[in-house]
Amino acid sequence: METFPEGKFLATVKIGPKGQIVIPKEAREMFSLHAGDALLLMADKNQGIALQPFSYAEAFWNAVKHIKDED
Repeated sequence: METFPEGKFLATVKIGPKGQIVIPKEAREMFSLHAGDALLLMADKNQGIALQPFSYAEAFWNAVKHIKDED
């Protein structure tokens, strides 16, 4: 297996018959992802698909709401 710089990972995954993919172990460990964790899927026809742990987006949304509530 190829080694990547710390904090980087690249892999090919296949879509299964039910539209599912397996997130490679190295990527799950990098982001401390476990079975049942929620992910946010973002898709843009020109830029592609990205997955983020939902907690990242949740923290962002909470910070924005806090700033908005101060106004």
